Amino acid sequence: MPLKLYFLRHGETTSSQTGTFCGRLDIDLTPAGYQMADQFAEAYQSLDWTAIFASPLHRTMATARPLSERLEMAIQQREGLKEIAYGQWEGQTPAEVNLEFHDDYVRWLADPGWNSPTGGEKGIDIARRSSEVLEEIEHTFEQGNILVVSHKSTIRIMLCSLLGIDIGRYRDRIGMPVAAVSIVHMSEHGPLIEVMGDRGHLSPDLRDRYGT
Repeated sequence: MPLKLYFLRHGETTSSQTGTFCGRLDIDLTPAGYQMADQFAEAYQSLDWTAIFASPLHRTMATARPLSERLEMAIQQREGLKEIAYGQWEGQTPAEVNLEFHDDYVRWLADPGWNSPTGGEKGIDIARRSSEVLEEIEHTFEQGNILVVSHKSTIRIMLCSLLGIDIGRYRDRIGMPVAAVSIVHMSEHGPLIEVMGDRGHLSPDLRDRYGT
């Protein structure tokens, strides 16, 4: 059995509904978000899972928990899987940020790899801390199916790192709706993307809730 990484973005939150910068705000899932987590677990519980890793924030833990409980498998929390810290932008909409922090916002939009939200993290900072988790997984498990439950920006940055895409282009190259799963096969030739942003495990009404 090869080593496969299943990157799952957490379910819907009020922030993903409104498009506000959530970052380190420890908010809950919406009722639809909890349904998304349950439907992922229902669809994927028969897979032969080896381990579950998750960001310690509430929304990611709540998304990982249904599968964890079905499998009776502990969730391994890792700080490196947390969402980008948006600093002073957290809780604000892009329009509000553009008004109050215009210059920082323009620089960040141009290259979020090397420019940070005001008081927040650069993309390269997220790449560095999340890569430590991926290296731990690769060194610990030679094979098996590993679930990694994280956040929109963090997952996109991890995928860019694995696939050799410029970190500064993570917002332009990879979409990641709520409760989407992406699968990377860690082959002898390097990471191979097998699935990107799939939401086939969700019922049609939940698939319609894209989530920013």
